[in-house]
Amino acid sequence: MSHYYIDTSALLKRYLVETGSSWVRSITDAESSHAILISELTLAEAAAGIAARSRMPGGISNNRRIRILGQFLRECDERYDLLATNRIIIDRAVDLTQKFRLRGYDAVQLATALIAQSAIPSTIELRFVTNDRDLGVAATAEGLEVDNPSDKG
Repeated sequence: MSHYYIDTSALLKRYLVETGSSWVRSITDAESSHAILISELTLAEAAAGIAARSRMPGGISNNRRIRILGQFLRECDERYDLLATNRIIIDRAVDLTQKFRLRGYDAVQLATALIAQSAIPSTIELRFVTNDRDLGVAATAEGLEVDNPSDKG
């Protein structure tokens, strides 16, 4: 069993068909027995991403949007370990924005993963999964092992 911290850009690949979707589905399926950690902020970010996909020309239908959002929210309740955002995470995110080229939510995602890594036993490796190149560079610089689903096919 592996431990994965998955940011929104990567997790959306489970629900929307994109490059890397198959790989994300393989690590997030319940049968895989992997521990999947996400920030609570991912709920709002993913919901916005799903809604945006329905607003795009040729995007998903409204019925499909509702089904995908429902599946995502169920899996958040049943499958994923949601990590709360607190002042310690926000303070760490602020510091990360000064060190790296990161947007605000990306800095919160990375700060959450770093604090999660420090809270689990040193024998457990937490893999950071992101589709965002800048975030991947920052996570690597901070000592995390990084997977980009788009590189997985």
